[in-house]
Amino acid sequence: MLHDRLTGAPRGATGDEGAANAHITRAMVAALTSVATQIKTLDAQIAEQLSLHADAHIFTSLPRSGTVRAARLLAEIGDCRARFPTPESLACLAGVAPSTRQSGKVKHVGFRWAADKQLRDAVCDFAGDSRRANLWAADRYNRAIARGHDHPHAVRILARAWLYAIWHCWQDGAAYHPANHRALQALLNQDQDRAA
Repeated sequence: MLHDRLTGAPRGATGDEGAANAHITRAMVAALTSVATQIKTLDAQIAEQLSLHADAHIFTSLPRSGTVRAARLLAEIGDCRARFPTPESLACLAGVAPSTRQSGKVKHVGFRWAADKQLRDAVCDFAGDSRRANLWAADRYNRAIARGHDHPHAVRILARAWLYAIWHCWQDGAAYHPANHRALQALLNQDQDRAA
């Protein structure tokens, strides 16, 4: 059956058209090879610069934060701890904390448009992927979805929760360790109690 499908497939271009297509394909492969080489070089430079930074161990210890993602988080958050006196100030600048506007008895809570969009993108990228490697993050995300939030909103809710954990690690200069994450440990203990 496979042989019939292969022999029955349309023939490729031949002659001048085939030669032109082959030339175009070789040019594309050469361009992609060059781009891949440049990406590897940049990845190596990013890894080298990240390893030299004093706070690198904090960001590389986060679940599913590879070299580039950890470097991006570090670059966006920075190393000036006085810039964010509270975890809420970091969450507000990142745009993952809701914006509340109130006038008299009318109160509106909505999306925070005034934010550092690069920081929001970096944190939401990390948070969205962390749920695949961290039980607490997956639970937090799934509970937000169960409450009726769409995916982007659920990721922002998770990102805000992660920023609290990251801020505490960052302020203490300590790497993230799942054994020290109280909410994760409580969830694990809850699962063990259910299993028993």
